[in-house]
Amino acid sequence: MKLAILGGGGFRVPLVFGALLGDTGQRRVKTVMLHDTDETRLNAIERVLAQQTDQARAQRHPGSSWEAPRVLATTSLDAALEGADFVFSAMRVGGLEGRTADERVALDLGLLGQETTGAGGVTYGLRTVPVALRVAERVRALSPDAWVINFTNPAGMVTQAMQTVLGERVVGICDSPLGLANRAARALGHDLVDLEIDYAGLNHLGWLQGLRSGTTDLLPDLLADAAALGSIEEGRLFGVDWLQTLQTVPNEYLFYYYFTRDAIGQITKEALTRGEYLVGQQANFYAAVADSPSQAFRHWDTVRRERNATYMQETRREQAQHHERAAADVEGGGYEGVALALMAAIARDEPARLILNVRNGTTLPGLPGDAVVEVPCRVTATGPQPLPVSPLPGHALGLAQQVKAVDELVIAAAADRSPALAVEALALHPLVDSVTTARTILQRCRARVPSLDAVFVRP
Repeated sequence: MKLAILGGGGFRVPLVFGALLGDTGQRRVKTVMLHDTDETRLNAIERVLAQQTDQARAQRHPGSSWEAPRVLATTSLDAALEGADFVFSAMRVGGLEGRTADERVALDLGLLGQETTGAGGVTYGLRTVPVALRVAERVRALSPDAWVINFTNPAGMVTQAMQTVLGERVVGICDSPLGLANRAARALGHDLVDLEIDYAGLNHLGWLQGLRSGTTDLLPDLLADAAALGSIEEGRLFGVDWLQTLQTVPNEYLFYYYFTRDAIGQITKEALTRGEYLVGQQANFYAAVADSPSQAFRHWDTVRRERNATYMQETRREQAQHHERAAADVEGGGYEGVALALMAAIARDEPARLILNVRNGTTLPGLPGDAVVEVPCRVTATGPQPLPVSPLPGHALGLAQQVKAVDELVIAAAADRSPALAVEALALHPLVDSVTTARTILQRCRARVPSLDAVFVRP
């Protein structure tokens, strides 16, 4: 099989490739085509993958018939897509420089500066949706039977936009929900594979509402046990009292909604935003690979560990008493494990239960049928099928409805090249507190990010 990776010069690509190297199934990916618009980044990641392959080969038994996937690279989108069985989309339109603008413009106006949540997520989505739609059109023309696995953020919004072209063959992935469910299961002394997960919401906006063993829901036991609840990441992040008040366990990104002032205060104390930190870190990484290409994988692995350790760091200063992320949280299968399980389920009909971003249909009452929601699914050769979940309680449903309405406005604004719809999307987001501010955000981001400004320039 052929896998095309869009954003193939991106830092996280070796994670996906590492999962492929460990796949020994009969029908597996034999060719990986990296696509990126930046040849320097492509060359660096090619070197990392080559050294990953060498390491994997050295660990195999002599005489093994194992073969690593062949890696090719191109700056041509059509060449990457033609004949692909799967397309993994991990693009960053506007680059990290665009992310820093998303974050800083919001922070300068006293709002949350975060790349997928709030104003930053809206401006990121506005410049990403048009590119995602063009990709979807080329997939339809060149590989109409391919499945698109979308990790491009904002993942739920971008997946929904691409589904308008390709239908349900576009599936969004994120590792946050399964990570949450795994932590809760471990705290209860269970293996997640033995439990049914009751999780529902949108990408970066979901709630764990149950963990069932047969007909017994075990989550109330966790919520009632302050010590066990406080031992998991979410207990430290949100506080045991708040989780016991909600009687659910929220996705970690809901920290930005429940503790907005705290998050803004912590981010503004830092010398650099997350985007600014990554700009410097990744520039140093690509430069280091250019200077010592024989050490490419070592450079990458060092930076990966630093990056994992500082993930969502602004939520873990005072609230979490300076604790570091647990090793199991940052060294687990991650999104690359979700992607591999999804591909194996479809390509080899190896049924899997995963939490995915898929078309709602009738799964979550109160949200449109064509809305992309994040829910547990059973995946087979025919693709994902959402599993039954509990309805969202009123406070959660209301928030999800408001954020989904913003998603739909962003998609419409990008398709229509409409600044008015873009302002409406910003103004209606629950983390943006003024129409006037929304107008200022769009104006300032357009001035700083050429790829955003280009969205509104009619040909």
